[in-house]
Amino acid sequence: MKLTVVGCSGSFPSAGSACSSYLVEADGFRLLLDMGNGALGELQRHVGLYDLDAIFLSHLHADHCIDMCAYFVVRYYRFDGGRPASIPVYGPEGTEQRLTTAHADTPSDHAMGEVFDFHTLKSGSFEIGPFSVRTEKLRHPVDTFGIRVEHNGRSLTYSGDTGTCDALAELAEGTDLFLCEASFIHGKEDIPDLHLNGREAGEYAANAGAGRLVLTHIPPWTDAERNLSDAREVYEGPVELAVPGAAYEV
Repeated sequence: MKLTVVGCSGSFPSAGSACSSYLVEADGFRLLLDMGNGALGELQRHVGLYDLDAIFLSHLHADHCIDMCAYFVVRYYRFDGGRPASIPVYGPEGTEQRLTTAHADTPSDHAMGEVFDFHTLKSGSFEIGPFSVRTEKLRHPVDTFGIRVEHNGRSLTYSGDTGTCDALAELAEGTDLFLCEASFIHGKEDIPDLHLNGREAGEYAANAGAGRLVLTHIPPWTDAERNLSDAREVYEGPVELAVPGAAYEV
């Protein structure tokens, strides 16, 4: 598998990064994990507009899904070559309605469904193209799902946004690459069921025996280097900050 960081800024775009979006590729299949603010523009540096095969939306906060409104325009109004076939979109319950409301001017209440084939996420295992995936509902103010993607005996786990919970530990167990949010600073913010800090991300990676930890979803107002240092205090494996354009062979 190949993982490419399209955008990794938390809560809102930074001067150097779009919000959360990550491209996973194997056997010619392209799965996008989240499409937050600014992600559609950055995505075109890595793949054609009509070359995605499936999309996973961890939850319906704008910094993880709002560019789906722009992507609706790309697919619905395409005139050169005609409208493409609908693309599978895996998201929490109410994804179609949320995106329709956010766009606010779709031709009909069901226009989103003409270009996106919506599938409602639940905790469990299923197949997306060549990938075996497992999703678990995590801890956040809205329904939120982490995902583990496996292919040819290798795995990557993406936390989405979450507070501390046992489900995240189970999802990350033995994973080769752990893409984990680290929005808060240890000792500064302590809000249950919202986000992790760098130390907590490191602890999850260590306890899971993860092969590599990549910290992501760090807001522009948060000291990323502090979070990186905190993670390294508790996790001995390779750990780094996500940056746009970074690619990993898993």
